[in-house]
Amino acid sequence: MHFPKELPCEAILDSIGDGVFTVDLEWNITYFNTAASRITKIAPEDARGRKCWEVFRSSICDGACALGRSMEQQQPIANKSIFIIRPDGKKIPVSISAAPLHDRQGRIIGGVETFRDLSAIAQMRRSLRGKYTFEDIVGKSPAISKIFAILPQIAKNPATVLLTGESGTGKELFARAIHNLSPRKSGPLVCVNCGALPENLLESELFGYKAGAFTDAKKDKPGRFKLAHGGTLFLDEIGDMPLSIQVKLLRVLQEKTYEPLGATRSEKTDVRIIAASNKNLMDLVQQERFRLDLYYRLNVVQLELPPLRKRREDLPLLIDHFIQRLNLLQGKDILGVSEDVLALLMRCDFPGNIRELENILEYAFILCSSGFIQVEHLPEYLQPNQPAPPSAHDAASSPRTLEDIKCKAVMDALARNKGKKMQTCRELGISKDTLRRMLARCSQASAPHNQNRNQGHKS
Repeated sequence: MHFPKELPCEAILDSIGDGVFTVDLEWNITYFNTAASRITKIAPEDARGRKCWEVFRSSICDGACALGRSMEQQQPIANKSIFIIRPDGKKIPVSISAAPLHDRQGRIIGGVETFRDLSAIAQMRRSLRGKYTFEDIVGKSPAISKIFAILPQIAKNPATVLLTGESGTGKELFARAIHNLSPRKSGPLVCVNCGALPENLLESELFGYKAGAFTDAKKDKPGRFKLAHGGTLFLDEIGDMPLSIQVKLLRVLQEKTYEPLGATRSEKTDVRIIAASNKNLMDLVQQERFRLDLYYRLNVVQLELPPLRKRREDLPLLIDHFIQRLNLLQGKDILGVSEDVLALLMRCDFPGNIRELENILEYAFILCSSGFIQVEHLPEYLQPNQPAPPSAHDAASSPRTLEDIKCKAVMDALARNKGKKMQTCRELGISKDTLRRMLARCSQASAPHNQNRNQGHKS
């Protein structure tokens, strides 16, 4: 790469903190600045003249090359998160941007790529995840920190636990954490959603049945209580359990025995019960839909899980946690969310709580291929509000002539596209010159109306 003699370009590029290198059309490295050498641990003289993939061995050198795509499309590419492999075998996370290089006649002669070392950021994220992660639960808010502080003691005690809170607050995650921290961690954790099964099926699922108990019972089937023997049984949505089965569950809690369908004698069980409900069980008791004695048996230790809107401090940590997991699952390199997206999410109430946040990010991963998740990648219901419906004053001042209608259409399109004229032209199907002329006419047409309004105020 040749620099103009009148500018000390090499000195300028060597003074910046980001790595910079250029390639020719044969992918030979023609320039390698000091920061590139520092990040890759390869001397500039050892890099120049070599193929770029030999030097970087990055995660996209197998066909998804950003620099190659930039040169092919003749468009810059910004903020793509990848990793490179140093000669010592260490993977270094970097954020890259690429652009084509042209000569004075506009012919493409190669490409330039800049890359920033994200090792410090990655280390900070790891330390934060370690500091604010308990089992698989992520958070640092006072509400979550309070639960973190008592969870180990609750886990060690064999008492029945009742998890309450809105849907989507992560009750099964907390149940799993209690099990994993308990003396029963080597035993099974068996989960049952009491609201997902009809009454007759739920009974057989919980207690099992013997061969011949009913027409299709060809052989014995163990229930969840037997499968969870020596471990933990998590009963989710316990408030939806039918009253007839509540009686049998109460007997298990009191006597540690149960009878499978069709059995002639009781069987002993050794399980710890963790129950969860997104409904107020005491309200159900008053409605005679839940037994009071069972409520007191379950409510030995109660943990109320806070909704996401009451732990907004945890949002950035949760977003980072889900993005890291989705990157691994989908093989992507999403850096995070933009500041606009974070600000928008911080204002959300999240009626679906953490489950809703996870779904939002999964949706964004479909539309966002790399870099940062932007507002346009979010589900439609989170997009900025449409213009408010016209008021009575707006109706009185609505366009009356064909020229007024054209002006309003142009101004509305410009507002929808946030003042971006090229996007407005594409939406309206007009050229930039046509848009310029229409805006000029609109400006001239509005001048007399403004003048008349000003005169009216003076009179």
